[in-house]
Amino acid sequence: MTVTLCLSFVVVLLLLAVPFWVAVGLGTVALLLQTGALPLSLLGETLFQGVDSFALIAIPLFVLTGDVMVRSGLAYKLLDFAEATTGSLRTGFGTSTVLGCGFFACISGSDAADAAAIGRITMDRLVERGYPKAYACALVASGACTGILIPPSISYIIIGIVLGISSTTLFVAAVIPGILVLLAVVVANLVINRFGSYENSRQPFSWRRWFRALNDAKFALLIPVIILGGIYSGIFTPTESAAVAVAVALVLGMLQRTIHLRDFPAMLETSARVNGVILPIIAVAVLFSQALTVLGVPQSLVATLTSITDNRDLLILLMLAIFIIAGMFMETTPNIVILAPLLAPIAAKIGMDPIHFCVFMITSLGLGFITPPMGLNLFVMSGLTGVSITAIARKAVPFVVAMTIVSIVVGFVPQLSLSLLHR
Repeated sequence: MTVTLCLSFVVVLLLLAVPFWVAVGLGTVALLLQTGALPLSLLGETLFQGVDSFALIAIPLFVLTGDVMVRSGLAYKLLDFAEATTGSLRTGFGTSTVLGCGFFACISGSDAADAAAIGRITMDRLVERGYPKAYACALVASGACTGILIPPSISYIIIGIVLGISSTTLFVAAVIPGILVLLAVVVANLVINRFGSYENSRQPFSWRRWFRALNDAKFALLIPVIILGGIYSGIFTPTESAAVAVAVALVLGMLQRTIHLRDFPAMLETSARVNGVILPIIAVAVLFSQALTVLGVPQSLVATLTSITDNRDLLILLMLAIFIIAGMFMETTPNIVILAPLLAPIAAKIGMDPIHFCVFMITSLGLGFITPPMGLNLFVMSGLTGVSITAIARKAVPFVVAMTIVSIVVGFVPQLSLSLLHR
């Protein structure tokens, strides 16, 4: 009853628009005062330990890398290369836009950064090619969901810290599911375009144009190669690869004279703002999850759900529903730090590998970026274009369906997440 009252208190604060970390922090203090689960004298130490992690340094560095890529113009080169690769298809520029989101996901690790960067570059051109503006927004918002699904990913770093799993291992496990989501968005766009005949241009494939675009994008492609190659080869940790990527991107930008010293404060401010939002949430949520663990809440939840049904398939579908609903109302980071410790024991109870559970959870939570009322990518695209969030959300429905199908497949086919780890 005490736990229920404290959780209700947190919900009321959130409904009153109190910032998430403040609401959870006050709820946790109330819980500790009422139950004595942890001594209040450990409050400051536990908060500090929650963010005292080398892996967390990668978060602002990946955001900074993405910002440098946009400001230096290297992101535009990536998109030009994607268009040269897929421009001959029926939905050439739509496909290249989604592919560009995938390229940028390999750099920024953030959905919102992906949507903002690719949206600024492609929106006018998508409309010129015949796409309705609301649908073009939905396409970019959906493609940008790969920001947390294709490694490197801020979300995989966070869930790795919460559950004590190597983020490098999670990056490897996320490759195939992340690519499947990307392909699902491409296929959904192909099907929709078949009925709507949106894209009204198609250019023949040219090897000469492709090699020219590849040459122009060689430095831009170097960044994801450094990040992913360094991580997967074991040369760098994710944090070290992010630091190297920032340094290389800055050097390239300054050599090409597209980045200047006067740009540094604005870029650092962007990175600091993102970090300033994420770290307080992690700090209070880790304390909250520790208090719940001491009180036996995860164990009680496992017992309750398994008393309802011990069918593995139904429990996987139940977890999927929880992730999708939670993603509709909260952003990914608080969902991870709250739900992962609660639902990981249920996954273990039904024999789900912890790595498979992490990939399944992040893939499912990715839907939250394009589902109202808290769909962050919807807000980003609405802010960029002035199109209403409701209009974008309606056009995003087919992409939500496609991504849900992939999430179900990922949940029921563990080999998609684990096969690369066993090579």
